[in-house]
Amino acid sequence: MKINQIYVNLPVKNIQETKAFWTNLGFSVNEQISDERAVCIIMNDTISIMFLTEEFFETFSERPVPKGDTTQVLVAIGLDSREEVDQVVNAAVANGATQHEEPQDHGWMYQNSFWDINGHGWNVIFADPSQIPS
Repeated sequence: MKINQIYVNLPVKNIQETKAFWTNLGFSVNEQISDERAVCIIMNDTISIMFLTEEFFETFSERPVPKGDTTQVLVAIGLDSREEVDQVVNAAVANGATQHEEPQDHGWMYQNSFWDINGHGWNVIFADPSQIPS
């Protein structure tokens, strides 16, 4: 079996602010499955993030939406260079996100991270597996 697409569903308070945040970072929207309750942000050909209003999100699960200072998930996304990693994190911070931690350079992997405007954690990485120490 091989997965052909991934849709990550995350609750948000404001769809329009969320849409503006992610499009300001350079990502596009799948308008066909976006409306006033949800926005689909396209990460690449096979991965999309569905940001759903908290009320709409609650229709998919009987569990409560985490509030405030809790973390349910950290999403890691890989890019093609260290420069792209910093560009995305810097753009996120410039558009209202907060820096999660200082960048980390492990030689073969570089990571930077942010909390988006809805409090979701994003680890942005560049990795070169050929450089992993043996």
